[in-house]
Amino acid sequence: MPYRRTTRYVVAPDGTRVAWHTHFGDLHEQASEGILRSRATVLLSNGIGTSENFWRHIVTSLEQDHRVVHWNYRGHGGSEESRGGDYDVSVHVGDLERITEEVMARGDGRPPHQVAFSMGVRVLLELYRRRPDLVPAMTLIAGTPGAPGSGDPRLAARAALSTVREVFRMATPAVPLATPVVRAVLGSRFAYPLARAVGALRPRAPRDDISEFLRALRTMSPRAYWYTLRGLAEGHAWDVLPSVKIPTLIIAARDDTLVPLREMIRMRDALPHAHWMQVDDAGHAGLLEAGTEISDAVRSFLIEHGMRPDASPSSRESRPSSPS
Repeated sequence: MPYRRTTRYVVAPDGTRVAWHTHFGDLHEQASEGILRSRATVLLSNGIGTSENFWRHIVTSLEQDHRVVHWNYRGHGGSEESRGGDYDVSVHVGDLERITEEVMARGDGRPPHQVAFSMGVRVLLELYRRRPDLVPAMTLIAGTPGAPGSGDPRLAARAALSTVREVFRMATPAVPLATPVVRAVLGSRFAYPLARAVGALRPRAPRDDISEFLRALRTMSPRAYWYTLRGLAEGHAWDVLPSVKIPTLIIAARDDTLVPLREMIRMRDALPHAHWMQVDDAGHAGLLEAGTEISDAVRSFLIEHGMRPDASPSSRESRPSSPS
């Protein structure tokens, strides 16, 4: 879906331009920045490869009375490929740190409520490790502090993860050769039913939204995707969880085949103070499959923890008038 938004960039130390977008809903674009400046801010961090339409339910719910911002990883959306060639998790954490500071500087100076999906959960927890002052509260959706089995002291779990890392390393030279085949599959009419058949999508996954995601995925840099994916297999942030004392909402999908429910429950058990929501009949695309339920839960959590929507007359008066 097309968003009404403004796009800006932060520049990383290696010169990479990283995009972030402010949604202004039905406000006049020229007046939007001044109006949004005083609103409570929500900052959205994507999953790997995800297109912005994954956020459409949350953006639609919040953009009318909050300041909603989302950003793109290197090689994703409006962001450049990494000029330094680095896609490690620490690089994405640094980008989120700079974007959060810029978002604060252009807003009311307060740190935003951070909402993360999938890979974004790992990135956000690493930001909390580095700069807890930038994370006053967080919502963690369908993502955990590391790859399945990471942080597990058992020998079998460590051996399995070590095998995964070795497979990534050995497969890297084949990425350029596999790219045309992968793009052809993603662009074919078989992509959606195949995802349904392997359980990656549930019956209520909107086909148009998934098609938009697949278009974005097949046009992005294969190098950016692959090296970002490899980076996720290295390290973990499970050790951050005992230090988390801020308000936290965890949203899990019962039928998620990419981030198994048992891993989400493991994270919940490590954060006993966190609010918990389990969405049934939804998989990893739960932001689309159960968009209304999830966006309602996020809104309720924000309000409960002091980020009340803006209902000032100036917000309403500055919206474009409807055609008669």
